[in-house]
Amino acid sequence: MSLSRFQALDTILNRSGFELEYVDVPDPKISNFFGCNVFNDKAMKEYMTEEAFSNVKLAIESGAKLSREDADVVADAMKRWAMDHGATHYTHWFQPLTGRTAEKHDSFFTLRPDGEVVEEFTGDTLVQQEPDGSSFPGGGLRSTFEARGYTAWDPSSPAFILEVGEGKTLCIPTIFVTYGGDSLDYKLPLLKSQSYLEQAAIPVCQLFDEQVSKVWVTLGWEQEYFLVDEALFNARPDLLLTGRTLLGKHSPKGQQLDDHYFGSIPERVYAYMRDLETECHKLGIPVRTRHNEVGPGQYELAPMFEEVNLAVDHNQLLMDLMDRVARRHKLRVLLHEKPFAGVNGSGKHNNWSMSTNTGSNLLSPGKKPGSNLRFLTFFVNTIQAVYKHADILRASVASASNDHRLGANEAPPAIISVFIGETLTKVLDSIENGATLDEAGVKEVIDLLNKIPNLELDNTDRNRTSPFAFTGNKFEIRMVGSTMNCAAPMTVMNTIVGHQLELFNTELKELMEKGQDRNAAILTILRRY
Repeated sequence: MSLSRFQALDTILNRSGFELEYVDVPDPKISNFFGCNVFNDKAMKEYMTEEAFSNVKLAIESGAKLSREDADVVADAMKRWAMDHGATHYTHWFQPLTGRTAEKHDSFFTLRPDGEVVEEFTGDTLVQQEPDGSSFPGGGLRSTFEARGYTAWDPSSPAFILEVGEGKTLCIPTIFVTYGGDSLDYKLPLLKSQSYLEQAAIPVCQLFDEQVSKVWVTLGWEQEYFLVDEALFNARPDLLLTGRTLLGKHSPKGQQLDDHYFGSIPERVYAYMRDLETECHKLGIPVRTRHNEVGPGQYELAPMFEEVNLAVDHNQLLMDLMDRVARRHKLRVLLHEKPFAGVNGSGKHNNWSMSTNTGSNLLSPGKKPGSNLRFLTFFVNTIQAVYKHADILRASVASASNDHRLGANEAPPAIISVFIGETLTKVLDSIENGATLDEAGVKEVIDLLNKIPNLELDNTDRNRTSPFAFTGNKFEIRMVGSTMNCAAPMTVMNTIVGHQLELFNTELKELMEKGQDRNAAILTILRRY
């Protein structure tokens, strides 16, 4: 960017006299309006019979199929709830291979043959719709003239109301498939991979805890982005057409001094952030963190961790909200991975872990990771999966825009290195050499001053240059691009770890059938890995 203009960016975002626009917050206490536009458990209980609610919850939690009779009940309840909230239309909201979301709106209004005007929404309409499948990328699955595609309701992700100006639309998260059932989206492969990993992980979990009957993946994404003044954006044809600068000078004020990172948030940006957070909270997106990022005009927001399918849906919805809210504030959001030369690009760090129905995080080492055999089993198998399939994981985040960003200090991905920290390196070295360290990894404490509480150190330092770093109780996949659908790398992670756990379980059974003790057999396999 011609950084006589870029140099003025901070001034523009901070300048006094600009008419700031603040959203009307429904209530200063977030818990009082969080999820108010979501057809969640509270809404379902209010608008549905107890039996229908139980059937829906069973479908969500155990994967049981919902009958068309129950679908009719759900559809009627969903329509009444949506109309009570001012919605006039509905849409099947899906995630085609474009990387963004898609929607086709239909009105609840319909005319019956006798001329009567009614608002109608049936179970058949809820469960299935038919967009044109040939108009979206298909990866060469079929010929162009084979146009039929289907969207099918995903009960595990709640419906929500999207407000655009004065209009309100009921959005129903769905998968998108061809006439032959092949996936045309990101959601169906993600759901399949989650199910595959769960089936592979449960038998391994039950080696340590027979009460485990469910395993799910948790994801916490971090969304980085740039904000620029709308007038400056419109003055740059390259930004308008490509989302990044193609001509211009390097910024005279770069990021060498790191003065922007965690700095005071400009008032105009703060107004935007508050507005965006309010819209997110109304839609049940649990964003908690906001701050200045390293690059001038760069910022970040992050939510609480959620089940991976819901987390992906929320991130896709967020990117749409970011753009809408920015325009409201006469700003533009740049989600391109590398919009400016010489300035840090934007990523979307994916924090991946596994949890059980018993409340355990399978990647939590505890204070003594050297004697935590369950943790070591899932930890080493995850690393082994990435070691074997690093090429596929790398391919899942490859794009023309993201490859501009990757390298140097921004998660170099040409080789997928795994950072685990000094403590866990010692633990694995000890296992490899034929022993365990029962006391290894006990958290260290730093005593700084009498008046300052002691610091309890984590078992690993943070590593911002590793594309795949262990960060305490999760793996942080730092190489995902800021524009990307998180489902792509998450699908790969679920699949390769599920496959690796199957191989591990087979090897373990073989050793135990030969008479080896379970724990000794596990250590034998981990040592070889």
